[in-house]
Amino acid sequence: MSRIVVFGAGGRAGRRAVSEAVTRGHQVTAVVRDPAKYRQLAGDGVSLVAGDVTRADDVAEIATGHDAVINAAVRLDIPSEEFFVSGTHALLNGLGRAGVGRLVLIGIGTTLEAAPGVMVHDAPGFPEEGRVFSLGHAAALAVLREAGPEIDWLVLAPPPIFLDDAAPRSGRYRIGGGRLLPGGDGTASFSYADLAVALIDEIETPKHHRTLAAVAA
Repeated sequence: MSRIVVFGAGGRAGRRAVSEAVTRGHQVTAVVRDPAKYRQLAGDGVSLVAGDVTRADDVAEIATGHDAVINAAVRLDIPSEEFFVSGTHALLNGLGRAGVGRLVLIGIGTTLEAAPGVMVHDAPGFPEEGRVFSLGHAAALAVLREAGPEIDWLVLAPPPIFLDDAAPRSGRYRIGGGRLLPGGDGTASFSYADLAVALIDEIETPKHHRTLAAVAA
């Protein structure tokens, strides 16, 4: 049994990660900015706490005594690059102070390569608003790649589609490298439930280290 922190536990991906971890017998600290809005998350195996992933002090305090951290936090009310870069710096700083070595983050499929050297968000005709959001993820990835070896991080990037929040857990998924997986370009669906399986698998038995990895059905 591990003790796992999930930042952004109130979102679709975060809720699924919490549920998957608890089902497997792990103890979870679910972090949200306003616990009053997410009281339903608290229960057996889950402690609900307030915290801000962009504050290193919050990260350090919450993560102390835990074995791993998942970051599923997203904010749309501030610029993408500002949020994801500040959050990444805070995670690296806070987890280093807390002595937590494993960090698994949810990325975005538009930062994967559609062709050698060409990210999905750089393809001709890609919507500008989506590109700006994706560039925030890319900037955060650059921060991770420049960080020291103390934190064993992994960014899992699901396909660049709207994930299925209703599909049941199948337990099946594929993990690749930094390029879109065959069928992972939007031609096949992928569920939040199976994304959560991949997240917890990479905490229980880490197989990918300090890299961006595509994950798809």
